[in-house]
Amino acid sequence: MKFNTKTIHGGQQVDPSTGAVMPPVYHTSTFAQTSPGVHSGYEYSRAANPTRTALENALASIENGARGLAFSSGLAATDCVLRMLKPGDEVIAMDDLYGGTYRMFTRIYQDMGIVFHFVDMNDIKQFESVITDKTKLVWVETPTNPLMKLADIAQIAQITKKKNILFVVDNTFATPYLQNPLDLGADVVMHSATKYLGGHSDVIAGALITKEAELGEKLHFYQFATGATLGPQESFLVLRGIKTLHLRVQRHSENGIKVAQYLKKHPKVAQVFYPGLEDHPQYAIAQKQMKNGFGGMVSFTFKSEAKADAIDFLEKLEVFTLAESLGGVESLANHPALMTHASIPEDKRKEIGVTDDLVRLSVGVEDIDDLILDLEQAFK
Repeated sequence: MKFNTKTIHGGQQVDPSTGAVMPPVYHTSTFAQTSPGVHSGYEYSRAANPTRTALENALASIENGARGLAFSSGLAATDCVLRMLKPGDEVIAMDDLYGGTYRMFTRIYQDMGIVFHFVDMNDIKQFESVITDKTKLVWVETPTNPLMKLADIAQIAQITKKKNILFVVDNTFATPYLQNPLDLGADVVMHSATKYLGGHSDVIAGALITKEAELGEKLHFYQFATGATLGPQESFLVLRGIKTLHLRVQRHSENGIKVAQYLKKHPKVAQVFYPGLEDHPQYAIAQKQMKNGFGGMVSFTFKSEAKADAIDFLEKLEVFTLAESLGGVESLANHPALMTHASIPEDKRKEIGVTDDLVRLSVGVEDIDDLILDLEQAFK
């Protein structure tokens, strides 16, 4: 089954009792048993719920995995992975990360005795130099948030497999329509399903998809034991979003490259971060491991290097909405240093390139002419 068909039918079946094409929303906390411990496969919704099961089957299908798990948020999914670690274990992560991920790593798990190394994953020698016998996890975003850096998933996977290190890829920006990390050697894919998978800015959700069923069962235990599960209504909304994922991300990508090309030529713009531009430092990696386009996320800086110019630009946008988050059908604009990445210390932000004049755009599916006109009037 090809991807465009998987988004609609992958892992799905009609409801056996009614023939409903979409799965019912099972608003129930518990399920009747015929005898103590004897049930139809469901006993308590924290362990499993039929609506969530339908979503998890769809997640596994579109990422070519063995097991999908749906969480109450992307950070809850991230937390579930980290719960497999113990004090003294070491983690190697991208130097450019979503602010919430960095905050969890450094302000929660670091205090529990986990050691984190943040490195440029395109410097393979540097990456390999920090691997020790205590390294238990490698965490990668590709493309990254907000600087759109890429990492060679297949190359990193070759190293982690030899060292028996768990390799997790945050695939939120790319989505499975553009990139399949499990096929490239990753062990686990993470999504903030709030973003492109849900696609309509109306749900908070997260997901993990594992290559191997055994690892999926282990992660499910941690999820069940800690309770970070997704409710049935939210599961229904994400599943509905997945059914149009291929159509939406195709348009996001078409608009994204046009916005990036427009910004590239604008006299007030210093640098554009978009993997589909030929001068992107990892353009060759993008061509190798991405397909169907390069997504709808674009970041840029101003030639003036002035924070005030970035803020003024953002305040004057009319079609783009100044807001947190990304991946919805509507176009959003964001100031990472003051919004999504404010939890990262200023010196660390400057070190990796998240400057005060950096603007991040989530390019939606509106008419491209209206988006370009909005950018133009905001610049003026």
